[in-house]
Amino acid sequence: MDVFITGGTGYIGTRLITTLAARGHRVRALVRRGSELRLPRQATAVVGDALDGATFEAALDARDTLVHLVGTPHPNPSKAAEFEAVDLASIRASVAAARRARVAHLVYVSVAHPAPAMHAYVAARTAGEAAIAEAGLTATILRPWYVLGPGHWWPIALVPLYAIAEIVPASRETARRLGLVSIAQMVRALTQAVESRPPAESRRIVEVPEIRRAQLD
Repeated sequence: MDVFITGGTGYIGTRLITTLAARGHRVRALVRRGSELRLPRQATAVVGDALDGATFEAALDARDTLVHLVGTPHPNPSKAAEFEAVDLASIRASVAAARRARVAHLVYVSVAHPAPAMHAYVAARTAGEAAIAEAGLTATILRPWYVLGPGHWWPIALVPLYAIAEIVPASRETARRLGLVSIAQMVRALTQAVESRPPAESRRIVEVPEIRRAQLD
């Protein structure tokens, strides 16, 4: 398949590019000028600005699956302004470019919600989901809460608390919705999303339990 990735030099993006290329997909990735060497060699670089869809719209094709991975690194409550200026602005730019290019499928990493914390982050990501729906795009929306991996291990200490919360009926659904996923599970779920396009003009939601169960042939 033909895949175009925004955020391809990031935590998830580099791993996803490697996996998709190994499975025979043709991958292009958006990069800022000067960042081309940070991109895995399996992807073809497209220089542009993730906040301005006009800079990469011409690189998109109606056959493409556009995977949007741009976001503020290490999000925390102090970065509310960045969630608006980067996370939300970039998905709106991708939606506009995808709509004009009539791309076949948009894959978006949102966030699990409702949630008792990270309100500004959740608001920006759910606004991104709304932009996708308003544009009428065929889309898969993944909703992880926290993705464990290199440099992102601190929540591992919460695993026993999650286990207890899943036993208690009153907290079970919340604990599962806001559960932790590994970087390997996330890459598998994204790859599965790329390879299994939903029906035209529909939106498929993939929550934490489904991300954990994702398998590749």
